Amino acid sequence: MLLRSLAAFLLCTLLIGACRTGTTGPILPRTGAWRMALGLHDSLAGRDRTVPFLFDLQHDSGGWRMHIHNGVENIAVDEISLQGDSIRIRMPLYDSEFLGVVKNDSTITGDWHNYLRGPKYRMPFTAMAGPAPRFAATPVSGKLGNGNWEVHFGETGDSAHACAAIGIFKEAEGRVTGTFATETGDYRFLDGVVSQDSLYLSSFNGTQAFLFAAALRNDSLIGRFWSGIHHQEPWRARLNADFILRNEDSLTTLHEGYAMVDFHFPNVDGGELSPKAPEHHNNVVLVQILGSWCPNCADETVLLNDLFDRHHAEGLDVLGVAFERHTEHDKAIAGLQRFRKRLHVHYPMAYAGTADGQVCDKLPFLDHFMGYPTCIFIGRDGLVRRIHTGFYGPGTGEERYAAYKRDLERFVTALLAEEPPALADRKP
Repeated sequence: MLLRSLAAFLLCTLLIGACRTGTTGPILPRTGAWRMALGLHDSLAGRDRTVPFLFDLQHDSGGWRMHIHNGVENIAVDEISLQGDSIRIRMPLYDSEFLGVVKNDSTITGDWHNYLRGPKYRMPFTAMAGPAPRFAATPVSGKLGNGNWEVHFGETGDSAHACAAIGIFKEAEGRVTGTFATETGDYRFLDGVVSQDSLYLSSFNGTQAFLFAAALRNDSLIGRFWSGIHHQEPWRARLNADFILRNEDSLTTLHEGYAMVDFHFPNVDGGELSPKAPEHHNNVVLVQILGSWCPNCADETVLLNDLFDRHHAEGLDVLGVAFERHTEHDKAIAGLQRFRKRLHVHYPMAYAGTADGQVCDKLPFLDHFMGYPTCIFIGRDGLVRRIHTGFYGPGTGEERYAAYKRDLERFVTALLAEEPPALADRKP
């Protein structure tokens, strides 16, 4: 009897030990819907605010995946690793990552690090599992409506045309989507809510963390805009369907005395990139001035890559000239190569320098360079036919993006239809 009791005791002890051993494994986060809030402090108001966004977390034999949602945009993230209770999420295009701790299966906390803004740039985050609204405010239908708004950012926005924008909003049952179109690009996909007399919009794409908050006063909006922890400014808007911005093809021009462009920059694939290289002779050439850190540049790259694939055999060349934020050469090249790989870019790109004002020095033929991206259109005769500043991405919808796509196709097709000049007629 004593032996039986001892055997039973030992068996029970082993079973308990096995059960305890089974519970000491890493805590895994739930799959499904999540909401994350990036923390920022409003020093002017003396209060804490957050930049919220929604995402889904998935896990299978291929590993962990994340999809970030901004309106209709879904950003796929596939570089996710867990070690113990630590989690690392690296963004696909931009040099930023989340470093956090899995507190339990439905809570992750940590910091978002944006290395493009420096080694110490970080924002705290809290992520909670489960379906949740982007903003806690109760949506109210019909308060904002659909339409375009005349917008001015900054304290002197009413008189400074460079700070002007067009607010393109769509509201359905209190949910608001849309963007702001400026003279040099757009704020991409914004998502939010109108509640009583307030409007809230946010977006996160891996390098930009945007929050817009405004009070609704009849046909006007009075608000504040936060871009991460490094910038904030006031903004005002009023309904105005007739408000327009300056023509994007009129902002940047060639300096007097220039009709052509030329440069020689190292191709990231080896060799040299120049519009006057023999392989571009008598071709239509698009010179894209970009940065791998620039979301509008990424949107334009997708469009130009498609254009290149469809018309390269007809004589269309696209040359990417990149100015990077990383001052270290190796980091700049790595970021540009990652950008090309992630977007499956088929046309060549060159590293021209840093984005801290080197464009005017490296491209002296340009007068009044305003921003990234800028695209230079060169005809078969080697002459510049057009310089387009900025880019309106898919977040602007039919209003601007679809219209520009149609215009781009018509313009490039017309250039390709021109007869190549005789050698004697070609400008030197």
